[in-house]
Amino acid sequence: TLSSSMVKDSAKPKGAMTAYACFVQVIREEHKKKHPNESVVFTEFSKKCAEKWKTMNAKEKKRFEDMAARDKERFNREMKSYVPADGGKGRKRKKQKDPNQPKRPLSAFFLFCQDERPKVQAANPTWRVGDVAKEMGRRWENCTSKKKYEEKVARDRQRYEMEMKAYKQGNFTPGKRAKAAAAASNADEGDNDDEDESEEEEDE
Repeated sequence: TLSSSMVKDSAKPKGAMTAYACFVQVIREEHKKKHPNESVVFTEFSKKCAEKWKTMNAKEKKRFEDMAARDKERFNREMKSYVPADGGKGRKRKKQKDPNQPKRPLSAFFLFCQDERPKVQAANPTWRVGDVAKEMGRRWENCTSKKKYEEKVARDRQRYEMEMKAYKQGNFTPGKRAKAAAAASNADEGDNDDEDESEEEEDE
């Protein structure tokens, strides 16, 4: 038998739609009315919708933005009166994380995504999260600079292991490295000031 947490709650309100989702829904309904017997190829249809959405101006998009705003109001209204089927008992409480604990090292792929995701989103503003994720996976497979990210991970893993060791011993202070770097920077500036003063004395 499935656990209560795995069973979908049919009473849960349907999520609020975005302006673009409203646009696609309207286009799909209009297409069905005009061509009731024609089967729609989802990938081609989605591509055409995305291209059309890109060419629309703010005035044309406003109709769908208003639809999305109304749907969001509907969702918020329904969520106020919504009670989970299990009364919320089936959910496990998240273990509270210590905010002072050292940050885990990120994966090479995650670091790659930090660099590439903004470029993909800028080039494809209408793409959904899933579409962006697929493209990131494709780009990572063809990435020729993986070694650069793997080296970053190796350095960060050493940092994490050192900080965790200090954390377990009770000697770790968050931001300690940043403070040390700032202190070193100030010390360097102080040395430079001394050098400048000595140079001025020699000139005199």
